[in-house]
Amino acid sequence: MPRRRSTREKRLLALLLLGTPAPLVGQAAAVAAAPDTAAPRADAAGLGDSTPPPARPTPPARPRALVSGAVTASYTYSTHGAGNAVVGRLYDRFQNQFSLNAAELIVDVPVDPRRVTAGVHAAGIVGQDAAVVKSTGLDLGTHGDLLQGFATLNLPLGRSGDYVQFKAGKIATLMGIEVLEAFQNPNLSEGNQFIYVENFTNTGLRVDFKPNGLLDAEAAVFNGWDQVSDVNTHKSFMGRVGLAPDAATSIAVLGFTGPEQPGNDANQRRGAEAMVTRKLGGRVNVMGQFDWGEEQGARVDGGKARWTGYGAWLTFDALPVLNIALRGDYVDDKDGARSTAAFTGTQTDLRHRFGSGTVTFNIKVWGSALLRPELRYDRSNLPVFAGAREQLSLGLGASYLF
Repeated sequence: MPRRRSTREKRLLALLLLGTPAPLVGQAAAVAAAPDTAAPRADAAGLGDSTPPPARPTPPARPRALVSGAVTASYTYSTHGAGNAVVGRLYDRFQNQFSLNAAELIVDVPVDPRRVTAGVHAAGIVGQDAAVVKSTGLDLGTHGDLLQGFATLNLPLGRSGDYVQFKAGKIATLMGIEVLEAFQNPNLSEGNQFIYVENFTNTGLRVDFKPNGLLDAEAAVFNGWDQVSDVNTHKSFMGRVGLAPDAATSIAVLGFTGPEQPGNDANQRRGAEAMVTRKLGGRVNVMGQFDWGEEQGARVDGGKARWTGYGAWLTFDALPVLNIALRGDYVDDKDGARSTAAFTGTQTDLRHRFGSGTVTFNIKVWGSALLRPELRYDRSNLPVFAGAREQLSLGLGASYLF
């Protein structure tokens, strides 16, 4: 015959099955008060115990979008301005005028290099800078542009943070020390190499490979220099290899090739670039850049055009709130193809040799505000500065970073 339950057992069973508030004492109260993991659960018929179900795995947290940006305004005055223009310049091209350069918004969903992850980077601007960095085939109005917009897939190489990454979209070029976001550059104005011998963006596919802390490499296939819509039927290519022999030194070499002329797949633009950066102590950085390039059919007479460029930077943290940046550059446009149209309004085959020396004071006294007074001297072998061979200019920029 089945054993009869005691009153205490009946009360405990009632609480477990029905949740009745019958008062419990002694051992029954202790069992009822214990957490689920400390006491076995009764099955539905009250005939035995079952083990607790396994805890549900916590889903990985979704990566958070990071939002940042800047608003930049500036003023420039040149001793040899041409009407309302500062000859040969880019963002600071307006003579004796205040400019709303850019209100820039940057949205990042970063990848974790140690895991299989995907991310997004987008940077858009509204302002007067947009008109001079636009890509063919993307028209967001005269004063608007999407500087970058691309997705990234990260594949980790072990647990050390090394990776292979695949990127697709409109991506900043691999070329040069200076970048599109002017507030991130050492100087207020852009150097001649940035303006005349580099491109701004590549729209296409890129693979970034970082097998260890010493080496990195990138390879890109894209529509062409600053082309969202391809102007011919062939693609362009760019590759870079970087070396970091120690924590203070970075060396990189880069090459590019591809047809860049509208409707022409035969005339190739090709070239190479070398860059080096070095930290000297904790307050001084030095950087150097060399460029070489050539392009078939780029001369006015249909011949091959060639050019070289040299640049050097030195930045010094004079005070916690003051950084001083010096830059010197020189471009030898041997056949006039890269610069004469911008300086004179008409392309010629004349050899154009020009350079500049610049000092910028980067002052950050007011938290997120950046004030940048700058003095720059430009010189050319041709009388391109409103009939003169040189000009002196004063610039003042102000940015708010967020």
